[in-house]
Amino acid sequence: MVRRAWLAGWMMAAVCGGAGAQTTAVYRCPGPPVLYTDALTPAEAQDKGCRLIEGAPVTVIQGPRPRPAAAGPSATPSGASAPRSADAKVEPAAQRQRDADARRILEAELRREEEKLAALKREYNNGEPERRGEERNYQTYLDRVASMKAGLMRIESDIAAIKRELTKLGP
Repeated sequence: MVRRAWLAGWMMAAVCGGAGAQTTAVYRCPGPPVLYTDALTPAEAQDKGCRLIEGAPVTVIQGPRPRPAAAGPSATPSGASAPRSADAKVEPAAQRQRDADARRILEAELRREEEKLAALKREYNNGEPERRGEERNYQTYLDRVASMKAGLMRIESDIAAIKRELTKLGP
């Protein structure tokens, strides 16, 4: 029985072990797709340049089957839209719509964050916010001021990140 597995899959299986472990002699044959097989005799394996794998059972993990290649221009249905470039995964009009939606969402988020920043700056009052009645202990006041300062820094970094994302989307 011939079994094929990519080297990474084989190594993962060898490390993890598993229920499908082989206990017969398994050979690793060279080639662009590395071939692991237990169907060769020792003489055949030597002729093909295969190595005997010893010491660890081999677990075979089946990968997805490759898709058959399309047969060129005849594969497109009649009446289909204009052909896209091979690299394009989404229609250009759909991509423009997605970009416009993303820009609108980011701009709304930016406005919300800027409003939160303005409100927190007013409350922070340049590092001297008004003391509250429950802050009889000065340390609780200082803790609140430190938390407000950290919140300001976090909101400012969020705003900077949103602006970076907007520049990535372009004009």
